[in-house]
Formats: sequence, structure tokens, C-alpha cells
Amino acid sequence: ATEKAPQEVVNLAYSTLAKLGTDPIIVNAVKAENAKGKVLEQIKEMDEKWKTTPGIADFMKELMESECGKYLRSLQEKTPYYAEIFVMDNQGANVAMTDKTSDYWQGDEAKFIESYKEGTGGIHISDVEFDDSTQAYLVQVSVPVMDGGKAIGAITFGVDVDKIE
Repeated sequence: ATEKAPQEVVNLAYSTLAKLGTDPIIVNAVKAENAKGKVLEQIKEMDEKWKTTPGIADFMKELMESECGKYLRSLQEKTPYYAEIFVMDNQGANVAMTDKTSDYWQGDEAKFIESYKEGTGGIHISDVEFDDSTQAYLVQVSVPVMDGGKAIGAITFGVDVDKIE
């Protein structure tokens, strides 16, 4: 049986987390990544490399130690229920993250598809699930990264339900 996200998480999604999607540090990081003009084939190649690389390689560290990555970590350190945070570009490829994600490309997953919504933006709230990488029960909340009135990427917050209630 799946458990729906607690109301506290839903409230958080539509207030604090949605606002973070317009944060200039996050918006600028996504704009810079989108400007690289990567094609899906390149993203999928990186996704394969990502999934077959044990531990945290330098190309992963870059996403954690960038200005945006450090900013996400500072948010995580101030807020104990953020188990993980990662930002995606307009194709669902990782731009910045607090922790290594299980894959590089999120573009085929509901968290990206429903929050990016082909540039219109939306909010995606998953059911509560046990997350292997953080060893905690999380709800993934994804909000669009907005520039003007257009979604240019997405950001996912892994919210630890045991710490928020």
C-alpha cells in the first residue's frame, strides 16, 4: 500500500519549495546548462557512465561543488528534513545536487515530466517511498525552475517525512 505525502509536505511544496524555483542562483545555473545545447544522445551517454561509476567521480563532484551545488547544500544544512536536493535542466539532466543521484537523466521520470510540463511548469509530489541512497522514507517534491513565466528546468527535494512531522 502506498502512503500519500503528508499535508505538511504538500503545504511546503506550494509555498517554500515553489519559491525556490525562482531563486537567482538556481535559475542562473539552469540557464547556463541549457545554453550548452546538449542533445539527448549526449545526456543518455552520460547517464550510462553515471550509473556504472561507483562512488563519486570528479564529474559528479563538479555538480556538488558548483556555486549552485554549494547553495543547495547550505539549504540542506539549514533544513534537517531535506534529505537530498537536485536541479535539472530543460531535458531533465542533472545541473547541481547535494548528493549523488542514482542516475544523471531524470527526463523520463514523473518528477521531471510533471514539474517541467514542457515549459509551463507544475508541481509533482510523490507518494512516500523508502529511498536507498538516503536510507530514509522520502516524498520527492519537484517544482519548476522558472525564468519569467517559463519553466526552464526543475528542482527535486527529497523530503524526509520522519523529520518534518
